[in-house]
Amino acid sequence: MSGAEFSPFCPAFRRAVEIVGRRWTGAIVRALLSGVTRFSDLGAAIPGLSDRLLSERLKELEDEGIVERQVIPEKPVRIEYHLTEKGEDLAEVVTAVSHWADRWAAAEAGAPAGS
Repeated sequence: MSGAEFSPFCPAFRRAVEIVGRRWTGAIVRALLSGVTRFSDLGAAIPGLSDRLLSERLKELEDEGIVERQVIPEKPVRIEYHLTEKGEDLAEVVTAVSHWADRWAAAEAGAPAGS
C-alpha cells in the first residue's frame, strides 16, 4: 500500500482505532474470537487485566454493539459474552495485528513468536 491510497484524515478510521485501541480491548476481542465466553475465563485468559477493567471494557464493547451479554437462567445464573456480527468482523483486524506483532513486537516484548 502506498500513502496515495489514504487520505490524511478519516473520522471513521479515527473512531474505529479509538474503540479497538483502548487498553485491553484488543486482548478481550482476541480472547472472545478464540472461544472464551465467561467473565472469569476471560480474566484468566488475559494476564494483568483486573476484573474492574474487564467489566468496564465489556460494557463499552456492548454499548458499541461489538459484544452481546447473554444471561443463561440456570442456578446459579450464568452470564456469557459473545461477539456480535460487528464484533466477528474484527477477526481480520486481529489476525493482521497478530501477524504484525509476531514480526515486529514479539521480540521487543520478550514473547516468543506466535504467542
